[in-house]
Amino acid sequence: MHKLITILIMFPALVCAQKKEFDRNELIKGVPPADFFKPLPNARWLSETQLALVEMKAGKPQITVIDAATGKAVDLEQAERPVAATRSVMVKDNDLFLKTPAGLTQLTKDSLEEKNPFFSPDSQYIAYTKANNLYTWNLRTGKETQLTTDGTTTLLNGYATWVYWEEIFGRRTQFRAFWWSPDSKKIAYMRFDESKTPMFPLYSSEGQHGFLEETRYPKSGDPNPTARIGFVSPEGGATTWADFDENEEQYFGWPEWLSDGSGLMVQWINRGNDHLKLYNVSPVNGAKKQLYEETQKTWINIDEAENRLTLLEETGEMLLISDKTGWNHLYLYSLDGQLKNAVTSGSYTVTGVIGIDTRKRVVYFQARGRENSARFDLYRVDLNGKNLKRLTFGNYTHGLIIASPDYRYFATTYSNLNTPPQMAVIDQNGKIVYQAGSGEGDAFHTYERAKTELLRVKSDDGLFELPMVITYPTKMETGKRYPVLVSIYGGPDAGRVFDQWNWTPTRQLYAEEGLIQVALDHRASGHFGKEGLNYLHRNLGYWEITDYSTMVRHLIKQGIADPERIGITGFSYGGYMSCYALTYASDLFTHGMAGGSVTDWKYYDSAYTERFMDTPQENPEGYKSSSVLTYVPQYKGMLQIVHGTMDDNVHLQNSIQLIHDLQAANKEFEMMIYPNGRHGWGGSQGIHFNNLKTKFIYKYLIRQPVPEGLLK
Repeated sequence: MHKLITILIMFPALVCAQKKEFDRNELIKGVPPADFFKPLPNARWLSETQLALVEMKAGKPQITVIDAATGKAVDLEQAERPVAATRSVMVKDNDLFLKTPAGLTQLTKDSLEEKNPFFSPDSQYIAYTKANNLYTWNLRTGKETQLTTDGTTTLLNGYATWVYWEEIFGRRTQFRAFWWSPDSKKIAYMRFDESKTPMFPLYSSEGQHGFLEETRYPKSGDPNPTARIGFVSPEGGATTWADFDENEEQYFGWPEWLSDGSGLMVQWINRGNDHLKLYNVSPVNGAKKQLYEETQKTWINIDEAENRLTLLEETGEMLLISDKTGWNHLYLYSLDGQLKNAVTSGSYTVTGVIGIDTRKRVVYFQARGRENSARFDLYRVDLNGKNLKRLTFGNYTHGLIIASPDYRYFATTYSNLNTPPQMAVIDQNGKIVYQAGSGEGDAFHTYERAKTELLRVKSDDGLFELPMVITYPTKMETGKRYPVLVSIYGGPDAGRVFDQWNWTPTRQLYAEEGLIQVALDHRASGHFGKEGLNYLHRNLGYWEITDYSTMVRHLIKQGIADPERIGITGFSYGGYMSCYALTYASDLFTHGMAGGSVTDWKYYDSAYTERFMDTPQENPEGYKSSSVLTYVPQYKGMLQIVHGTMDDNVHLQNSIQLIHDLQAANKEFEMMIYPNGRHGWGGSQGIHFNNLKTKFIYKYLIRQPVPEGLLK
């Protein structure tokens, strides 16, 4: 009797513990099961304590406002009301329009296209560019003023050259190269002269005769665009030029105005990328005062470097980020350039400043690697470098941090490899005051997901524990070897291995098809600070593929990877690594998919390539050893080469040169071009590209027919 009762009690528990398999047809369609995931709410601080959470339910937005001080919901009638923007500016049909609650008002009416319209801080002006000249529109008088007059196809005022947009300012700036002073009395702008930079033609086959798109693109060692920094009144008049020699081999980073408009903080770096200076430039006479100087034996990053500097003008101080010690850290300086103290130190990487409480003398920042190099966390530390404390919690990556206006509370979105994104609100001591959302649907825990874990593999030289995220086949058999697909990007400080959620129906499907899926990071991927990055100096390609090979060999030694089916895939720098793997490392990698690939660094742009490689004239052996073309005789296996014909970033020239050499060596490969495609493509071409990769994976790695319905 007692035994029968025991069995009856245990059996329901076993049934409950058993998890369901995914519906294969749903995976093929790319659809997760119903109620498997839930979207997180959008979060926005309304005040120092009130956080609005917006969720879509039944197709309608539902707003919940919580008070972080109490951890309780607030009646919507009592919630703070943020000031809504009453007007905005937009470009429509190549003209400027002012959008207000009353509707659209057309401002400009001409045949030229206005670009990057930007309100002045006092909202009385709009600055913009057209035909490579800088203009303003006075909203009080309805008058347009042309501030520069010498713009041409090669002389650009307030509009960035391609190489600045791509490699220094960043794509999100949309080529804007002008900055309003806080008092709206001046506009700082950059003037670029591309006349000596070689023109690279991009061919379009459209129309009966096709056409050429002429771009000014400096390849490694080519003449760069020259640049000047000027200051001009929004009402026009003469430009005051900053005291720099425009003909010097140099780059300028994204600048920042002092809050009183008395100076513009300008980052300067030499073309060799190893000598950085920070200047305070006067808009009155263009005089510059040096505040900071740094040199390194390898390189210093200036790309998208507005994150380098945080001004604390109310206390006459500034925070600088530098990796000069081998790790990215914060340093406190006076505004006149005197070092006060290091704020952070150690073998971890500060990734950005979230905010500074100047009254309490506390800085809140995000960093990776203090707990785990594959995770990001929020920390606080006194500006004197004392009382460092981790504020976020658990074994998670805390990716998106949204601070309240006074930095008393923080909304954090977090996950790990086995936990979908969650959202919580914490206070300035790290206490969780409100659980704001979970990405786990009610059915999430009822399904058997493919096992995914983060591993570390010791590098061949024993210096690094290299990180790898691996998703195993769902029904692995002991002693059986499985095909491997390696997904990479590569390159300096461009890792892909993080302890964060990355489940997709396709990943699950491939796991059920018996495919081992891995993401690998090398020693210079960011996990090991600038100490690791420095290995790539004048030597791109070698250490990345060396470390990737070490990790793949580890899988083979474990008896789970099939050495005859080791695939690698990537785009852009990842395409370069895939090509390099199928040539330089062809004894290990058997199949590759390479999209938009660099094949020889002399074909890529000056600012990016020379930062790491110096010029071809300075480093001929490095360029030779890093070139895919050097190792074409070693090529074997099967490589799929894909490129857009009008790629203005990595030119089709790269793939054409590789194809030429492969043909000359009588090598077999696959190729697909996308007419008029840029550096990536969507629409029908994007669908075709995804199908192309799917068919390659099934043909060469899984060795089965593509399931019906998987191709779009």
